[in-house]
Amino acid sequence: MDLELKSKTAVVTGASIGIGRAIAKGLAQEGVHVVAVARRKELLDGLTREVRDAGGAVTPLVQDIVAEDAAERLAAAAIAELGHVDILVNNAGGSRPLPVDAPNSAWDEAIALNFTSYRKLAHALLPQMIERRWGRIINITGKSEPEGLNAAFAAKAAVHAWTKGLSREIGEHGITVNCIPPGRIMSEQIRRNYPEDYRKKFAEEEIPVGYWGEPEDLAALAIFLASPRARYITGTVIPVDGGLRRYQF
Repeated sequence: MDLELKSKTAVVTGASIGIGRAIAKGLAQEGVHVVAVARRKELLDGLTREVRDAGGAVTPLVQDIVAEDAAERLAAAAIAELGHVDILVNNAGGSRPLPVDAPNSAWDEAIALNFTSYRKLAHALLPQMIERRWGRIINITGKSEPEGLNAAFAAKAAVHAWTKGLSREIGEHGITVNCIPPGRIMSEQIRRNYPEDYRKKFAEEEIPVGYWGEPEDLAALAIFLASPRARYITGTVIPVDGGLRRYQF
């Protein structure tokens, strides 16, 4: 299928490793010029070389997305590089398990990373999407079945609610916004925190398809949602988890 993405432009945050890297590479392979955002320069440089060697277009941007004016600076830098931004993939984030007596600052930091940065960057880029009457916003979120207190779960739930509300406001401008909560997707952190024997046992007992996903499994959906082909899909939360989730809807 031709996804009709050639000559589109995109910003992908958290693009140096894992899911973000796979999405940035996949978009570039479809002919999208990608601004890849992350904090680790050496990893971004490696992604840039890999994409360019394959004939794709990517521009690395080393930036922390949580600073007070980060969204405005990132949006301005991306527009200066690309001319305009068609696609935003909000992917940067991280798990934040907290004890009941955690200080407010720990909650504030988690909400800033996992919700506020998404909202600010999207709203910074929306005016030029509205002006051009086309845009795609894809938010990589998280599961809705907390095993305990985790500030990231609360923040990602906020992203889901904000996404649904935003979809009602921007649909008339040709802009869609969707969420993808990952299941067990292999990453640097997963390999570090979960030994292979645990991963094998968990997959056999909990994941219906029988194995942990790879970043490319989620990237395939993100790239489709970023395309003109996905014009009638908006305000959704679509898990990519091999059937792990058990709730009915």
